[in-house]
Amino acid sequence: MSREDRNEMLQARMREAEEYIEDMPRFSSKNTPEVTKAYLRLLGEPDRDMKIIHVAGTNGKGSVCNYLESICLAAGYSTGLFISPHLSDIRERLRLNGQMIPEEAFIEVFDRIRDLAGREGLPHPSYFEFFFLMMMAWMGEEKPDLVILETGVGGRLDATNTVREKLLTVITRIGLDHTDYLGETLEAVAGEKAGILRRDVPLVCLDTPEPAYQAILEAARQAGAPVTALGEDNWRDTKLIENLIDFSFRYGYHCTVCAEEGVCIHARLRGTGLYQRENASLAAAAALLLADRGLEITPDQIRRGLEQAFWAGRMEEKRPGLWLDGAHNPDGIRAFLETVRAMELPGGASRHLLFSAVRDKRYGQMLGMLAASGLFRTVLAVPMSNYRSVTLDEMKQAVEETIRELPADRRPLYRVMDSVEEALTQMIRQKKPGDLCFVCGSLYLVGIVEDLTVI
Repeated sequence: MSREDRNEMLQARMREAEEYIEDMPRFSSKNTPEVTKAYLRLLGEPDRDMKIIHVAGTNGKGSVCNYLESICLAAGYSTGLFISPHLSDIRERLRLNGQMIPEEAFIEVFDRIRDLAGREGLPHPSYFEFFFLMMMAWMGEEKPDLVILETGVGGRLDATNTVREKLLTVITRIGLDHTDYLGETLEAVAGEKAGILRRDVPLVCLDTPEPAYQAILEAARQAGAPVTALGEDNWRDTKLIENLIDFSFRYGYHCTVCAEEGVCIHARLRGTGLYQRENASLAAAAALLLADRGLEITPDQIRRGLEQAFWAGRMEEKRPGLWLDGAHNPDGIRAFLETVRAMELPGGASRHLLFSAVRDKRYGQMLGMLAASGLFRTVLAVPMSNYRSVTLDEMKQAVEETIRELPADRRPLYRVMDSVEEALTQMIRQKKPGDLCFVCGSLYLVGIVEDLTVI
């Protein structure tokens, strides 16, 4: 068989796999952890000997995972990384040593999990569970030094929480998201996320917001998990220098690689999302705890790992003056607006925004926050070509309600448009020298924009 024929066959198999997976929400639903554990047993318990770092939270999970991966690679360790969602390529969810899974390996583990589905009377894995099982099967073959797992929606009942042992856990910033599933209060959400804790396994988290922090502390007390909590005092001296965040991470925890007074790491992060100071600090503290648990990781390797990391769609300047950010809930929008305010705007210039969201998010509240900020001259709101997306009519209603809440002299120029491509094209065309354009509201939206030829 020629190389061209093999490639054509591979692409056909990839299309078949993607169609099967994308159709999965139609015929499968979330299962109990016991079902996922049963599938892991059918796979031969590949998680048995893995050294796993488990990351949960509302916002920043993917960024923390990405920073941790980069730090561990800089320290000379091989890594597996499981994340969600993907932006452009379905294979982004499964990574080895910073590279997404090759197509051949994807097909191999896809076939393996599809062949297992329904065995021994088990229900079919859900969309997320299927990917997790693929990751476990692949990592069982590749056997990297460390495996970093990002939870899906929750923690306690998450498929990733079925692994046998953990080396370290991290909980990122907690906010109100997926409240129908996780609870209506910060305490309830934090309690679900803290379900990933294990006895004697260190946890790194934030000391804010206070209700969430107290719930995490109580869960850690009950689980017997030691806690290291970070606050704003741990990241200081911030400057935005072109497309870099220059800051210092300060940490007083005494570990085998730290001086008695603690450690200070001065780093420059790629991108301009100020919220990444927090995520980078969580990753740095986690790396120091890994060093305390016997891994050979130095402060200089942590600095290099932070500086080498790149996370697409998080205040990413896709082209001059066009920024993409995956903020997709009110807490994420708050962090997004903090960064937008800090970005220099030349005199006479304006900011423009393209917004979309999925319907199970608080898109009305997000629109209200964006409008009330007073930062944007125009806001283009659109539906996405996604079954979870807010519809055109729902978007129009949300915009009308948002406008009614604002005084006439403080309203941005709102326009609801039919498609992402049409709206992005108009925003780029109306951009004048010095203007800044932004895209936010959903990681799915960022993925759509990443693939458009107009940018």
